[in-house]
Amino acid sequence: AWYVPCLASLETLQELCRKENLRCKSIGITNRSLKSYEVEYLCDYKVEEGTEYYLVKWKGWPESSNTWEPQKNLKCPLLLQNFLSDKNEYLSRVREGKALKVRNHVKALKPAVADYIVKKAKQRIALRRWKEELNRKKNHKAMILVENTVDLEGPPLDFYYINEYKPAPGINVINGITTGCECADCPAEKCCPKEAGFILAYNKQKKLKIQPGLPIYECNSFCRCGPDCPNRIVQKGTPYSLCIFRTNNGRGWGVKTLQKIKTNSFVMEYVGEVITSEEAERRGQLYDNQGNTYLFDLDYDSDEFTVDAARYGNVSHFVNHSCDPNLQVFNVFIDNLDLRLPRIALFSTRTIKAGEELTFDYQMKGSIDLTSDSADGLSPSRKRIRTVCKCGAVCCRGYLN
Repeated sequence: AWYVPCLASLETLQELCRKENLRCKSIGITNRSLKSYEVEYLCDYKVEEGTEYYLVKWKGWPESSNTWEPQKNLKCPLLLQNFLSDKNEYLSRVREGKALKVRNHVKALKPAVADYIVKKAKQRIALRRWKEELNRKKNHKAMILVENTVDLEGPPLDFYYINEYKPAPGINVINGITTGCECADCPAEKCCPKEAGFILAYNKQKKLKIQPGLPIYECNSFCRCGPDCPNRIVQKGTPYSLCIFRTNNGRGWGVKTLQKIKTNSFVMEYVGEVITSEEAERRGQLYDNQGNTYLFDLDYDSDEFTVDAARYGNVSHFVNHSCDPNLQVFNVFIDNLDLRLPRIALFSTRTIKAGEELTFDYQMKGSIDLTSDSADGLSPSRKRIRTVCKCGAVCCRGYLN
């Protein structure tokens, strides 16, 4: 399904709800906000006759209802702190090579400063709502955080979070498998990997033990073993809390881990729309004009299908490229044994510290070639304009394709 963003502003929707006496938690209209006033954020500042005033945006009320309130009436220390922090951040920016001095005693803010503070407050609210939405939609226990301390960019407007492949019409990503292993304690002689002609991919610590290029066969929904089976790793979803953050060197959004990740551990799965290679070629040409494209060729056995994560995807949508990556791509088969349609899993290549950015090499076998003119974009391994790499690795190849 294709979704159309609402063209009405948040303030317009809030005002309509109030006029019709309707409740809508997602836009801040609740029983409480209909009957009371709660500060959503602070917009401006002035001093009149020795008294400090702040222009207040009330939660669940349109901006036309903003009022000037004396500081003594405000019981919102965190919002006051955010206001002052945003003001100082703006005033401290370098202009024409000179840092502006921050003056603490001012009678009123310049319009440009107040405008920045409002934009920053709205961004903070939008990112918080996006974080809540991501955590509602995910199907794993670990948390997803969102952070932008770099610019005023908000959530992507045309991105929808999914947990598994979204097949295009006519493509079946579950091939109707009806049998599984009979192991009481996996792995046994006739466990799923051995039936497929391969070894078990994981050791006793549930860490990867196979070399890149080899497939992973996990136990499926028809297997006798339970959820604690050591051969059920990727299907359980991301085990680590991750943060989608804004990079400070022009690479757009990135992803960092909030927990230490040991070597050869499963980190996340790459998901999106599954489309034919012909459709991928068509979309790729359109995406090139936009500068953003996320196309991942499923070329383990053939080149019939591609994963397009441009509009539908999970956290992996935001993982950046590096010529010296800490993640490696592996093909995984669980409830679908069709070699043309593997699931794509990313495993750690080394120990990754908490707070470190997660990356993988778009030139990896079975991986993606980034060839659009945006560092956020992924495109198929077809001839495109060469894109300068910004990964900063010592071994950087200079280009992403």
